[in-house]
Amino acid sequence: MKNIVIIGGGPAGLEAASQLKKFGYNVILVEKSNQLGGHLAKWDRLFPDFTPAEEVLSTLISNLQGVTYFLNTEIVRIYNLQNSYNIIMNNGITVLADAVLICSGFDLFKAEKKEEYGYGIYERVITNADLEQFFKENSKSKIEKDTPVKIGFVHCVGSRDEKVGNRNCSKVCCATAVKQACEIKQMYPNAEVFCFYMDLRMFGRGYENLYYSAQKDYGIRFIRGRVSEVSEDIEKRVIVKAEDTLSGKPIKVTLDALVLMSGMQNSCSGAKTAKLMNVETADDGYFACKDSLYHLQESESKGVFYAGACTGPKTIPDTLSEARAAAIQVHNYLKEK
Repeated sequence: MKNIVIIGGGPAGLEAASQLKKFGYNVILVEKSNQLGGHLAKWDRLFPDFTPAEEVLSTLISNLQGVTYFLNTEIVRIYNLQNSYNIIMNNGITVLADAVLICSGFDLFKAEKKEEYGYGIYERVITNADLEQFFKENSKSKIEKDTPVKIGFVHCVGSRDEKVGNRNCSKVCCATAVKQACEIKQMYPNAEVFCFYMDLRMFGRGYENLYYSAQKDYGIRFIRGRVSEVSEDIEKRVIVKAEDTLSGKPIKVTLDALVLMSGMQNSCSGAKTAKLMNVETADDGYFACKDSLYHLQESESKGVFYAGACTGPKTIPDTLSEARAAAIQVHNYLKEK
């Protein structure tokens, strides 16, 4: 039975592992953290229809029967043996792999790099990941729903930004911001919610309906324009200055919290894997595919494949589809080997 090593236990790695096991291969999944699921394990609900992330993750993990996986494990050495790879892990286990599937995912942009927004400086400036954790912790608790709160969301933090070296759109930030804004209104019906955006990229099925509902049903205010300045008053509330480019007027608003929509970047573990595997990364830092149309799951190195956000920003449906496609590519490769 041929061995396949999958690097990364997020949604892409989990789905690919279950598919490859169905093809009859011996699948070894390596995950560096202490749990499976990647970022999905830290999320509360998913756009566009507020599906609990826990349900999706439970389904993915339930399909892992027969798959060997290691947590808190990293690959320390990889030797190319012409038709296979000798993979050495930090747990002392060595595997001879006939194919390797890289599913190392992404890292969220470190919002503190955008000092003008005050993350790490002002306590009421948080990120999308921080807010999602708040939703997870409070989803079943009693909240004072009549509390009058004012919340702002800043799109494209670390995305489409030449200054931080990331010109790319992170693809999911707009939909995540709209989803989280709606969740704030579900939690605090009397809240005032503002979204400061460059362009709203609601590209997926059901996403435009979510945006429409945010305006019609929840009364969320969308302001096209960059935030120019963030400060703090004596009560530690956040003062935001921006320009509404549609009306041509400056805006100043005092908020109870400001949420920064941190974008995606190739993961640090992905960069390490690229060096170990001697595979190329593109100018944007993500893994370089064989081409941009037909061989999206293949690398230039024989027997090395990709799936998920290691090749660029992806939604969960994108990631699962790529994982299935990668499983087929690996299967076809091994049949011809």
